[in-house]
Amino acid sequence: MTETLTPPQWPTVPHIRHPRDERQAVCGVPATDVTRWETEDPPRPGHACEDCLTLLEDAARPDDYTHPIRDATLIDSLRTVVAEHQHAKINGVLVDLWSASVTILIWDQLNQDKREQLLSLPAYQLILRCVAIYSRLTDEGHRR
Repeated sequence: MTETLTPPQWPTVPHIRHPRDERQAVCGVPATDVTRWETEDPPRPGHACEDCLTLLEDAARPDDYTHPIRDATLIDSLRTVVAEHQHAKINGVLVDLWSASVTILIWDQLNQDKREQLLSLPAYQLILRCVAIYSRLTDEGHRR
C-alpha cells in the first residue's frame, strides 16, 4: 500500500504578508500555503501568527546595507556588524552577529579564487556557505 504525501498543513491562524516579498508570509510560510491573511493595518494582536507579529518590525525596516553580486564591500559590511556587536539587514535578510563573525572567520582563511567563487553568490548564500564550512570544521573537531 502506498501512502500519498500531502503538503504541510499550516494552522488556520491568519498570517501577515511579507512587506518586501509577496510570495511569503512574514514568518516565512510560502504564500501558496497560507489559508488566511490578516488584513488590518496594523494587525490586531492575537489575530495573526505570533511569529509574523514578532518579525514584522524587522521585515518592514529598510536595509542597512545593499550589495549586488560580486561586491566585495559586503565583507566590509559584515566586519562592521561584528565590530558594532549588532545584527544588520543586508539585501532584505537579517544577519546576526554570530553568522557575520563566522563568515569573516572563514573568509579570512580562503584563497582569492575561493573568495571570487563565493562573491558570485547572493549575500545570503555566501553567508550560508561560510556557516556550513564552519559547521563542518567544528563538527569534525568534536568527533575526535
